[in-house]
Amino acid sequence: MYDDDEEDIDEVPPLSPVLLEGPTPAIYPITFPVEDVDPDAAKVVYRLTRYGHQAYLVGGCVRDLLLGRRPKDFDVATSARPSEVRRLFRNCRVIGRRFRLAHILFAGGKIIEVATFRRDPGQTHRVTPYAQRPPTARADTPDPVRLTPIFEAVDDDSDLLIRNDNVFGMPHEDAVRRDFTINGLFYDVQRGEVIDYVGGMQDIADRTVRTIGEPDVRLREDPVRILRAIKFSARLDLGVAPDLYDAMVDFRDELTRAARPRLLEELFRLMRGGAAQRSIYLAWDLGVLAELLPEVTSFLDDDAPGAAELWGRLQAIDRLKRAERLPDDAVLLAALLLGPIEEALDGAREPGAVYEEFMEDLALRLTLPRRIKDRIRLLVGSQRRLRAGKVGSLARRDFFADAAALHALDLEARGLPIPDWAVSPGATAAADDDELRPRRRRRRRRRGGG
Repeated sequence: MYDDDEEDIDEVPPLSPVLLEGPTPAIYPITFPVEDVDPDAAKVVYRLTRYGHQAYLVGGCVRDLLLGRRPKDFDVATSARPSEVRRLFRNCRVIGRRFRLAHILFAGGKIIEVATFRRDPGQTHRVTPYAQRPPTARADTPDPVRLTPIFEAVDDDSDLLIRNDNVFGMPHEDAVRRDFTINGLFYDVQRGEVIDYVGGMQDIADRTVRTIGEPDVRLREDPVRILRAIKFSARLDLGVAPDLYDAMVDFRDELTRAARPRLLEELFRLMRGGAAQRSIYLAWDLGVLAELLPEVTSFLDDDAPGAAELWGRLQAIDRLKRAERLPDDAVLLAALLLGPIEEALDGAREPGAVYEEFMEDLALRLTLPRRIKDRIRLLVGSQRRLRAGKVGSLARRDFFADAAALHALDLEARGLPIPDWAVSPGATAAADDDELRPRRRRRRRRRGGG
């Protein structure tokens, strides 16, 4: 999958290439353990630098390594253009319409994403010297500075939604256009240094989520950042900077302007990330959940019967994530919607019509695929039978495993024992169990006359 020639990793340049142009960042000598850095990502960086390009690990992987967590993905930022990356790697594909990215493929389906440094064409930056040199920064470089973005005329009526950032740039321009300071750090693999243009290292030390620049502007640029701030705060157990918290409340209605598929994907990321309970609670507390799922918000606000179980199901999902047994997306969303849907269906003469009415606005608001909407109807609709222990023919339906997974989450939330068939529904569905098969009646023979 990859041209696995040995890269010359012993040749360390005398000075980080990033210092050759642009403002001087704070540079921190930090060497992550070799086993914590993906070797294939390191190979990509070594090859790019060997051929004269700047290349660094960037974003979430650097943040996670600094927080002592294992990164899920490793991304690379480089001065090389996508066509130049493709020439250096035999198994590279260039993707994307709005902004071209290089994907380098490795064995086992692994992808290392390589992005060229870019900039926001409508943005410049302010250079702010540190009052005191950061104590752990490298001492043999000029005085470092911190960058914050400056925007062209901004007022309350300005439309700041990002529609074009397809412009190549330099490392400092790439750093300052990112969303949060903790995501704006570069890591020089060869030199063992973290490069910080935006004050991210201080926020890592303070365990704080803070925007790069004014939060009200950054959230209006891309309202989905509200959901990303919730995700990072909940998943990484970080505080939210006070000005960002206030802006998230003030501009939560901007989420209605975001691309709907992105809203759904970020909602699923909140559910899948191992901190579903904390994420949804923070979204509810901020009023953000009311923009995404007002049906769930009103259910929680009213402290309806079953509200406590909703939080319990989310905690159960987090436990499954830790056990690497996360269920399907339809199950995750059904676990969130189960209480509100059952409340709406209670006593309904035409439950199918009531369900469609309940889901109509929700499906439009989040561009929910019909297959997920229909799946949730089956999962929720089967819960009453499963609670009564009437598995029967359900065990042979294609949705039984998901229905059983939802039932198990609900039982755990209620503090009730989980039956074996809900723990291993696949085995139940495949078993030749007489109790799950309707018995055929034997016809009684008529006694023939004379």
